[in-house]
Amino acid sequence: MRKPQKEKGGTGKAKTAQKTATTKKRVPKKATTTSVGIKKEYLKKGNMCKVTFRLPKIAAPNAKTVCIVGEFNNWNIYANPMKRLRSGEFTITLELEPGKEYQFRYLIDECTWENDWNADKYVTSPYGDSDNSVVVV
Repeated sequence: MRKPQKEKGGTGKAKTAQKTATTKKRVPKKATTTSVGIKKEYLKKGNMCKVTFRLPKIAAPNAKTVCIVGEFNNWNIYANPMKRLRSGEFTITLELEPGKEYQFRYLIDECTWENDWNADKYVTSPYGDSDNSVVVV
């Protein structure tokens, strides 16, 4: 036999939840999508997309330099050095043309290649020895 439960809060009648109406002014936002490591901000002006790449510290814990290298810079290993943050992460923002896919990789200390762990997809490199990260814009 079950023991009757003690009712809390006065008369024992069911409390009704009241919704409080609040009016919020809607502010139009820029179209932004984010995965954990890649943030995409589509700009109306200029038909461009600002893509922010972030390499976490765990991917390159002792790195002195990191460059992002890919189709958007003709695989130039010096074209886009990334900024090191206080947290030990590396970041860079590039303006890319929407409607395309760009293959890329990170070059750590000019000797070690790393993929983006949160890329939109991966494709086999033309050399067949590794995969390239892909960002779809």
